[in-house]
Amino acid sequence: MKQPISITSFASVSALGSNANQIWENYLNQKHFLSLKETVWTGSLTDEDKQAIDIIRNSDNKYKSLDDSVLYTIYVARKAIEKTNWTSEDNFGINIGSSRGATSLFEKYHKEFLETGKSATLSSPTTTLGNISSWIAHDLQSNGPEISHSITCSTGLHSLLNGIAWLQSGMSEKFMIGASEASLTDFTIAQMQALKVYSKETDEYPCKAFDLDKQKNTMVLGEAAAVFCLEKGVQENAIALIKGIGFATEVLKHNTSVTANADCFQKSMKMALADISMDDIDAIVMHAPGTIKGDLSEINAIHAVFGDKKPFLTTNKWKVGHTFGTSGLLSLELAILILQHQKVIEVPFAEKQNHPKKIKNILVNAVGFGGNAVSVLISAQNIKK
Repeated sequence: MKQPISITSFASVSALGSNANQIWENYLNQKHFLSLKETVWTGSLTDEDKQAIDIIRNSDNKYKSLDDSVLYTIYVARKAIEKTNWTSEDNFGINIGSSRGATSLFEKYHKEFLETGKSATLSSPTTTLGNISSWIAHDLQSNGPEISHSITCSTGLHSLLNGIAWLQSGMSEKFMIGASEASLTDFTIAQMQALKVYSKETDEYPCKAFDLDKQKNTMVLGEAAAVFCLEKGVQENAIALIKGIGFATEVLKHNTSVTANADCFQKSMKMALADISMDDIDAIVMHAPGTIKGDLSEINAIHAVFGDKKPFLTTNKWKVGHTFGTSGLLSLELAILILQHQKVIEVPFAEKQNHPKKIKNILVNAVGFGGNAVSVLISAQNIKK
């Protein structure tokens, strides 16, 4: 990277809540936050957050026709912007991605079309992928560039890559990046079940992400949105610094393939580390989706890159589920909270690890269908090793 990028604000909503203090408290206990939707495990938003989002929905007639994926993002974007000194005059950029987009509305409108042969007037504008960033720009009154994209489960970290590219090009001084998934629909869950990866666990932990001895797949789907405010250089109010980024794509063997040793992760982690010593990496927040092959391939990649100098490893999908495009940003949030509180988070059913005495540098991984891997290195400003 040409220069560090400052993270000056962030906000999220997930099964863990929407307040950073509350989210950290929920990380400190050993229980998961998954719940049964009829007979299927899901990571759903809390009733309190759903009520707050409904208030936004009913606050403006134009918002009543929007998909939950848009409203979730408006909710967290407002929270994040309140913690900055940004104004609409700054013309900050916005890049909000989504793996699935307006899933609920798309299913609703398609069902109506099959039944009536006609499509509703708002079916197109409310289901386009660019719809999320456009409405965030409208709500925050930003006049800067707005971008949307979908790169499966690494979508959120690709938003971060895009924001950094705009900042380092000199075309923008401030950028809001994020991702949103309102994916707990019957059809989306059925798609995951068709892949034979969805959890059927009945014991204490439905999702066994980072359990390397599991004999069956245990992925659980979650919904969430997250945004981060980025500024060029080292800012005094920086919460954390982005010191390295890496990305790679594997050659596809089939639609969901990742090699046994996750070559894409090996390349992305090495690129993010650049000239930083392996000894200086204190922790890795893994992608670890809770599938047998997905978890093992990432572990194999970490062993290949770090050898005997393996950092502390953790993941959050056993708590919140796999939130598709938002998952990498929830991992980034966890990494920031770990830096702030100087405490790592154990996965209760995983093998115990030695805890680092001081935590300054954390690597965050995400990968999507087809081996689209991203790794991000973040650092605390004032922690001396």
